[in-house]
This record gives sequence, C-alpha cells and structure tokens, in this order.
Amino acid sequence: MMTIQQAAARLRSREVSSVELTREALRTIEDQQPKFNAFMTVTGDLALEQAAKADAELAAGIDRGPLHGIPYALKDVFLTKGIRTTCGSKIFSDYIPESDSAVYELLRSAGAVLTGKTGMQEFAYGVTCDNPHFGPIRNPNDPSRIPGGSSGGSGVTVAAGGVFFAMGSDTGGSIRIPAAYCGCVGLKPTSGRVSRRGVLPLDFSLDHMGPLTRSAEDAGLVLNALAGRDPLDDTSSGQPVDDYATAPADVPGLRIGVPSNFYSDRLVPEVAAAYQAALAQADAAGARLVPITVPDPVEINTISRVILLAEASAALGPYLHRRDDFGSDVIALLDQGRFIAATDYINAQRLRRVYQREWAKVWANVDYLVTPTAPILPPRIGELQVEVGGALEDVRLSSTRFVRAINVLGLPAVSVPLPTNGLPMGLQIIGKPFDERGVLAVAAAWA
Repeated sequence: MMTIQQAAARLRSREVSSVELTREALRTIEDQQPKFNAFMTVTGDLALEQAAKADAELAAGIDRGPLHGIPYALKDVFLTKGIRTTCGSKIFSDYIPESDSAVYELLRSAGAVLTGKTGMQEFAYGVTCDNPHFGPIRNPNDPSRIPGGSSGGSGVTVAAGGVFFAMGSDTGGSIRIPAAYCGCVGLKPTSGRVSRRGVLPLDFSLDHMGPLTRSAEDAGLVLNALAGRDPLDDTSSGQPVDDYATAPADVPGLRIGVPSNFYSDRLVPEVAAAYQAALAQADAAGARLVPITVPDPVEINTISRVILLAEASAALGPYLHRRDDFGSDVIALLDQGRFIAATDYINAQRLRRVYQREWAKVWANVDYLVTPTAPILPPRIGELQVEVGGALEDVRLSSTRFVRAINVLGLPAVSVPLPTNGLPMGLQIIGKPFDERGVLAVAAAWA
C-alpha cells in the first residue's frame, strides 16, 4: 500500500490529486463498511471539500507539509465541531460537539483530509471492539476475529487500505493492540507529548493520543504535526519537540534490551517463534542483544488496573444513572471501580512514581527494549478466554499483558508488524521518555 511519503510526493508532482486520493478512500470505506464495520460516521462531503481546498492550495504554492491532502480518520473519541462524536456509546449516540479537539485542529491546519470517525469499544473501555450498541468491528485479515481495541476501527481501516492514517487513544494498549492484531504500525507517544484537549476521557492520568499508520516513517510524519505544548491542556508537556520523520536507525552497536522476565512468559507458539526471529534479525544486523531484568511488570499491571478502575468510574460517574444505556461489560467495570478504596488508589499512584524511577535506571544499560506486543493471536469475536500454554486466560488481560504497564510508566512505545504467513502479530519497541524519534527509527529498521 502507498505510504504518506509516497502519496505526498505524487501530489507534488501532479501525478494524482487530493480529490482523487479522497474519492478512492471513500470508495474503499464504503465497500468495506458492511464487512468490517470500521466507521461510525463517514464525512464524505467534508472530505471532498477539504481535498479540493488542498489541491487549490498546493497549486498556488501553499504547502502545509507532508499531510497536506492526505485522507485520514479520527477515532470517535476526538471532538469534531458539528460532527457526531459517540465515544462508541449509546449515551453519546447523538452528541454533536460545539468545539474541536486539539488533534483535529492540528491535523486540519496541516491540510489533512478527514474521511470520518472510526468505531471503537464503548467508552474506549476494553480490547475486543465487540460493541453492544453498534455491532462488532471485524478484523480485516479474518472477519470472524476481533481487531483489538479500543481503537479497533482505526486499526482496521489503516490495515485494510481505507485511509493513510487514523488517530487512536491508548489507555492500556488501545493503539498498540489493534496495530498488532490488524497488521499496521501503532505509536503511543510519551505521556504529554500530544495534547488530550477535546478528547472524551476514559482515564485522567493514563490516556495517550497517537496515530496508526502504514509505516513507522508515516507515524513520524503524523507526530510532527501533533507534538508540542498545548497551553490549553495542563497535561501536555513543554519538552522540546524533534523531527520524528527519521531514517531507519543505524543498527550496528545498538543496545537492544531483551527482558529475561515476564515478556517471554506464556506466549502462543506463533508469537514466540516470530519474536525470536525478530531478535535474530537484529543480532544479524549487528545490534547488541542485552538480557535485562525489568522492574516488576506484574505489579505495575496491578497498579494500572487499580488506577484505571478508579479513574474511569470517576470520569463516567455523571452518566451512571443511565445504567441501562451501558453495555454489560463496561457497567461491570465501572461498578468495580466504585469499590476501589481511596487508600488503594493513593498507594497505586505512589507506587507508580516508585516504578517510574526504577525504570529510569534501565536506560543506563540499554537503548531500547523489544518485546512482543501481545502474547496471543487475535481471538475470535465472542471469545472470553484463550488457551495459552495449556491454560485458559481472559482475553482482555492476556491482550493487554505486555502493553498496559507502559501507560503507567508514560514511556513511548510503538508496535510494528512481525512477518507472518497467518494472522498478524506485533513487535513492541519501548524507549526512554520523549525519545519518539529513536523509537520510530528502530521501528523503521525492523520494518
């Protein structure tokens, strides 16, 4: 499939117009919607209007950058003035915002063309995208399987060739899991790197915003348009931004951390084999594979669940009087969150800071960590448990096992597809805070 870089070059050489790219995207979306259910709302008229504007500007010598004229989609959690924003919920099924999210403002300023709002797990609270109100979103590689979540529709349309990129949100893996299960690239930036203003929240301290793309280089191009301090978002960081559209990393001598604990436990055979093949590829290219024990991911996952249960129940508390309008899985989680003791929540946040300090020591010995994104293959729609190593595991807990701790730590991480002859799998690359440039360069070297 054509990348953003390739499409941008063709737009500037007049080989293709933005209107042509957009019409093709809209045709693909329309054709695929009955099969995959990836979109909540398609903004066809708006897309063609924005595409025509992009063509006129480029013809007049006005160039807003590589995203100018490129069709994309937004997860239906980003506010869009005048365009329905459902958050995958019945409660917001007819909600028309009066303002835009920061992400939409920035992408519009970059000249990108919005084709629509993608489907998702209800309130972004889960990984299956088996939405009780709008129907299941289906994996483009096998429609009987889940696409991962909660940004499932975004992963589906990128992997299936509908749009060049789509935005997602990630609270405990919700960008990286769909990337792994659908077969595309998914970037969770460092906490605070991308503004959360105008995003319907699930969790006040774990939510991250990032793109799903066709390549690691494309993820860098999108991040270039989004990174930076937002004075209207007190969670956004003032750390200097970089040029994230980097060339593949120079692999020889690179210190690749290979966790000797946790991240090789309980993998299905296909993931285990693909992970070992990826490590062998890095070794053959001259990277130094460094075995390392990482500070207790099991306890960090527990911290994540305590924080998420409490903060999600607080965020969605104003709507709990409408219990019958929630799906049974989400209301059950919200009810659990209401029973989290304040002392448990405070201790979880305290331990979070302890582990952030402990993980900061990891980077003295390695440049990046590399793990599987998920220990399993995409489960079938409706499956509640999967078999791993002869034992049954909960689909949600298994899918998020390797990714949710990274949200607690606030580190940048990207999932890139692993070579496969079957269902997609992902390789997760984790870096030190605000080193998205390096993480994406390593990801590009693996692709």
